[in-house]
Amino acid sequence: MRNTIVERSAQRITESGSNSAESKTQKSSPRFFQFARWFRRTGWRHCVAVVACCFAGFPILYILSASLNQQGTLMSANNLFSHVAIDNYIQLFHLPEQPYGDWYINTIVIGLSTAISSVVVGALAAYAFSRLRFAGRRVGLLALILLQMFPQILSIVAIYLLLTNIGYIVPALGIDSQLALICVYLGGALGTNTYLMYGFFNTVPKEIDEAAKIDGAGHARIFFTIILPLVTPILAVIALLSFIGTVSEYAVASTVLVAPQKQTLAVGLYAFVSQQFSQNWGLFSAGAVLAAVPVVIFFLFLQRYIVSGLTAGSVK
Repeated sequence: MRNTIVERSAQRITESGSNSAESKTQKSSPRFFQFARWFRRTGWRHCVAVVACCFAGFPILYILSASLNQQGTLMSANNLFSHVAIDNYIQLFHLPEQPYGDWYINTIVIGLSTAISSVVVGALAAYAFSRLRFAGRRVGLLALILLQMFPQILSIVAIYLLLTNIGYIVPALGIDSQLALICVYLGGALGTNTYLMYGFFNTVPKEIDEAAKIDGAGHARIFFTIILPLVTPILAVIALLSFIGTVSEYAVASTVLVAPQKQTLAVGLYAFVSQQFSQNWGLFSAGAVLAAVPVVIFFLFLQRYIVSGLTAGSVK
């Protein structure tokens, strides 16, 4: 009798345990399927974003660590932020043979001048190709595209010879002239900028121009008061790309600019690591970090124009 009672109680315990286990699996399985569904739809994107952020953020952390390292070698900067000091940043502005302050000002002046000139000249050319009908229009667009297919490095010798000969007549446009470098940058980027603006100008309805012409407006008034406010996003993009390309360009700037006081940051910073027995990667890293500040500020200034223009265009 007692054995049967014990067997029944044991059977009840096992049945209750199995029921509880089944209920737990039933509760956990929907969560697993929900996680799998979330990962299949959007979760993998978060994983890719995390990997991309790590891939892009590590060089920034490394260059910051190297700029705060007093030893000035790459091997000593392997341990991130093992040495923290601002001596490299202070020393940058106290080197008579390497005037970092002059490089900084030259880079900002040349970058802003190139960006503004690229926007103005490119917008005028794009408006002409988009709104006017003249002989050679298609050939001109095709020529602009074909010229951009050749790398800029191929034209360095031609640029040097051209500026040397022009310098005999107009010294302000010769070798070692910042104005000459701005003209070279403007001519090199004019094709791409014009074609990008041309495509954006075509999205603006021509009925707006026709309505303005009925009211008595000319091409100049239509361009400056009607078209330009509508194409602000592409103008901001062109200005940003021109500024970034000018700040980070080395080959042409090192060919045109000779005097250290007239050089840009990209050319001047190379002097810290170009010498065989006196390389200082700490100063180079500190200069590179400070060189990124104008680009970030310029991007933040133009970001609101780009975002507002894109959202306004989507609403239209």
